[in-house]
Amino acid sequence: MLHLAAAREKLAFVRALRRTPGEGDGSVPAAPARDLKVLLPGEMPERAGLSTLAGQRRLLHDLGNIELQAMELCYRGLIEYPDAPAEFRDELMGLLESESSHFELCLNALEELGGHWGEFPVHLGLWAAVRAEDSILDRILIVHRYLEGNGLDAGESLLRRMAGVPRSVAHPVLERIAREELDHVAFGSRWYQRLCAERKLDPTQDFKTRFTALLPQMPRRIEHIHRDLRRRAGFSEDEIDFLVAQREAWSRF
Repeated sequence: MLHLAAAREKLAFVRALRRTPGEGDGSVPAAPARDLKVLLPGEMPERAGLSTLAGQRRLLHDLGNIELQAMELCYRGLIEYPDAPAEFRDELMGLLESESSHFELCLNALEELGGHWGEFPVHLGLWAAVRAEDSILDRILIVHRYLEGNGLDAGESLLRRMAGVPRSVAHPVLERIAREELDHVAFGSRWYQRLCAERKLDPTQDFKTRFTALLPQMPRRIEHIHRDLRRRAGFSEDEIDFLVAQREAWSRF
């Protein structure tokens, strides 16, 4: 799937994967294949307002890009952690399928608004945050607790902004993704705590120490943190306070 460039081919691969789990060559490229223009995150063009058709198409395109990378990172996890607990791998497969359904929702809604996949450039900022040498705890922290945690916060903020926009096909897509993102982040918290316990590590202290060590490879961007959502996703108060302090420190630069 990582070597397929066409969006719909990637989705077809995921649909077939549960039936044929050995499909694919199991290799991880330096970057996943794309059939559209790829820019660095800081090079992305400005967005139109959400009240415009162009703005909503761009929103769905950007969201689709995030969901696609989340889907690919789940698949990459299945490749790179073959010795992870069977229960973890089965749940990760479920996340892969959920992310692929989110990506398909974005593609379908984009087309319904008269747009198409590839009409805007994309970035690979999420993919660039992980490394082949990441431990499984590293990967869970980066992908499921940091990147998806940021997405959880951003989704809630976006829903509030969209509340003032006339309802369109974009609204139910955003609502479903925001609702299901909570389970994705909770998956990360649950397994982080479980694997820390197996290693006799304090999960909150390990989170702070590991986060700091991994910081050079992660994008330094944290949305306004929604404490209630973070609690429901399994974050401790100390972890939330740590992230709030980190966000405030970054905002001063």
